[in-house]
Amino acid sequence: MSMLAEIKEALSAVSPVTIKETDYKTKGYHLDVAAGPDQVVQCAEVLTGHGFFLEAITGVDWLGQVARMKEAKAKAAAAAAKKLAEAKAAAAEAGQEVPAAPEPVAVETVPEEELGEDPMEVVYDYNTTGGELCRVVVRCKVPRSKPELPTISAICSGANWHERETHDFFGIVFTGHPDLSPLLLPEDADFHPLRKDFTA
Repeated sequence: MSMLAEIKEALSAVSPVTIKETDYKTKGYHLDVAAGPDQVVQCAEVLTGHGFFLEAITGVDWLGQVARMKEAKAKAAAAAAKKLAEAKAAAAEAGQEVPAAPEPVAVETVPEEELGEDPMEVVYDYNTTGGELCRVVVRCKVPRSKPELPTISAICSGANWHERETHDFFGIVFTGHPDLSPLLLPEDADFHPLRKDFTA
């Protein structure tokens, strides 16, 4: 069994993660794993148990995503309505039967109701160099109003500094972390400069 197949099977046991194989040449990683806050520790245990090491942790601020989704859905609905009106007009002119309304157009993979608000995201990059190359990305979205998820620093010691840096810049809280004091920002910093709504 290849490393990719082996790790995909092992991660599949962590429920309910979503695993997608990607084109390494275009993405730079082989597996894209969407996990919930309750699964990031299990994913870390599985990956380190199979010889992976942690390359990086970073945050992503999805501020404005819900508004963009609403706008995209409104545009799709308007385009569908226009297309139907044109089809009806053409059918009426030709003396044909009026066509039925088209199916709604899916414009986003994440349903709006599942987000509730603009989320924050934590992205973990794992790699293994022991033989077959295999890079895995684990993503976890958390609510912007309470951006918290468990630390993996007890499993991957290198996560300690990565989590502190991510906390510095995005304000994401890694519960159980031994010391989330600022790593790169001043000790008294009470701001997170990589949040999209940050203003100096």
